[in-house]
Amino acid sequence: MKTIFKLSSLLLLVLLYACGQKSHEHGHEHEHAHDAADTSANAKLYSDVMAIHDEVMPKMGDIYTLKEGLKKKLEDNTEGDKKSEIESTITKLDEADKAMRVWMREFKPEDITDEAKKREYLDNEMEKVKKVREDMLAAIEQAKAL
Repeated sequence: MKTIFKLSSLLLLVLLYACGQKSHEHGHEHEHAHDAADTSANAKLYSDVMAIHDEVMPKMGDIYTLKEGLKKKLEDNTEGDKKSEIESTITKLDEADKAMRVWMREFKPEDITDEAKKREYLDNEMEKVKKVREDMLAAIEQAKAL
């Protein structure tokens, strides 16, 4: 989380620096404006990706709690179909938890300096984090239904 905060601060500083720069060479004014717009668009996209992360990250605790509850139900319930359903739901909770952890570990936009490549990276990460959210919420809903 500290890394994410530092990255957010760094992106804000870069954005402020880019916006505050004045070109003394007339021919580079458009280039600087374009770079600032790219940085600004990427900062917005980064914020959008992090908003989804921040929305579902607190649900990691729910996943753990629900999984523990289902394990107890599993001990008490030895019926074939119900047991299978509980085991399947525990697996989905584990997979959703793992997907979030992997996404967080692999999310490294600070490693990309080219703004166009960063935009592409963040677009891809947006799709990934949306899938993580979808999987987490579906697993939680299924677990609560049991």
